[in-house]
Amino acid sequence: MAVEAINLKKGMIFEQGGKLIKVLESNHHKPGKGNTVMQMKLTDVRTGAIVQTTMRPSEKVDLVMVDKKTAQYLYGEGELEIFMDMETYEQYELTKEQLSNEEPYLMPNMEVQLDFANGELIGIELPTTVTMKVTETAPNIKGATAASGGKPATMETGLVVTVPDFIATGDVLVINTVTGEYKSRA
Repeated sequence: MAVEAINLKKGMIFEQGGKLIKVLESNHHKPGKGNTVMQMKLTDVRTGAIVQTTMRPSEKVDLVMVDKKTAQYLYGEGELEIFMDMETYEQYELTKEQLSNEEPYLMPNMEVQLDFANGELIGIELPTTVTMKVTETAPNIKGATAASGGKPATMETGLVVTVPDFIATGDVLVINTVTGEYKSRA
């Protein structure tokens, strides 16, 4: 299905030159002089390579239909991450390189959506929030409020998130997987 570049949104996947390309960011840009362009941040779903490019708003691309399956993240082994289909118990593998954006949020036994294009596993979709434990952060500051600037906290997967000053090591937090920000205590 052909779609104009102006209608491409984050997460959409299209085919170009035999490659499957996923849209990470899409911004409409109108310079002072000249024509309007779409500034795009794209990634090759097979290699994980990220490119910044521009497209004319009227340029057409072929969207790829993506099939989804519910799966459970099992474990990481070397350069691979292993997932299991919740219905058939079939196991699927993706490389850490393919999951570079999602890997810091992967927790054992969490449910994810596997994305398939033309029968090929191309990636995963995380839930919008995950619950993680703080493994390291600066000491608790007495009388601290949520309004202050915050401090860095390292989560159990190695993800570093800015949290309010009252958060302590061992607290369990809800983290937004879209923005990578602290949402609340669990």
